[in-house]
Amino acid sequence: MPKPSKGPRLGGGPAHERLLLANLTAALFTHESIQTTETKAKRLRPLAERLITFAKRGDLHARRRVLAVISDKGVVHKLFTEIAPQVEDREGGYTRITKTGYRKGDNAPMAVIELVLEPVVKKPSAKKAAAKADAEKSAKPAKAAKAEEAPAEETAEPAEVEETEAPAEATETVEETATEEAPEAAADDAPAEDDAK
Repeated sequence: MPKPSKGPRLGGGPAHERLLLANLTAALFTHESIQTTETKAKRLRPLAERLITFAKRGDLHARRRVLAVISDKGVVHKLFTEIAPQVEDREGGYTRITKTGYRKGDNAPMAVIELVLEPVVKKPSAKKAAAKADAEKSAKPAKAAKAEEAPAEETAEPAEVEETEAPAEATETVEETATEEAPEAAADDAPAEDDAK
C-alpha cells in the first residue's frame, strides 16, 4: 500500500483504513465508476492503479498479490479477464477523478472516480512529425511536376482518337467493297457449276 498522507487516517485506525480502501477498490472494479468523497478518491487512486498494473502482468504471483488486498475472487477475476485487456496499451493513468460538488448533509466535497477504458490514441513524437512534414514538402513539388505533364498528355490523347477513327472508316469501306464484289463472284461461280452438269 502506498505511504499514507500526513494527518489523520481514513476510518478509525490503520487496519480500518486498509479494509475501507480494499472495499472501495472492489466496488470500483465491479461498477467501473463510484461516487465518494474527494479525500477517499485521492487515497484510492494509487492503490487501484497499482492493482491494475499487477493485473496487466497477469501471472500467478500478480493474482495472489491482488487477492491479498481484495478478498473477492469474482472481482479479481473480472479485473484480470475484462479490465486488464482493455487497458493493455495504456501506460498509466487508469483512473479519472471528477469533482461533483458538495454533499447535502455535511457539505463534504464529493467526487466520482472511474476507470479510463477508452482506447489509447498515441500522439506522434516531434521527430516523426518533423519527418512527416519534410516528406509532405518533398511530395508537393513532385505533384506539381505531374500536374505540368498532365496537360501535355491530354493534348496527345485527341490525336490518338482521330487515328483510331480513321482505320475504322477504312475497314468499313473494305467491307462495302467486299460485299459488292461478292455477288459478282457468286455469279461467276454459278455458270461454272452449270457447265459441269
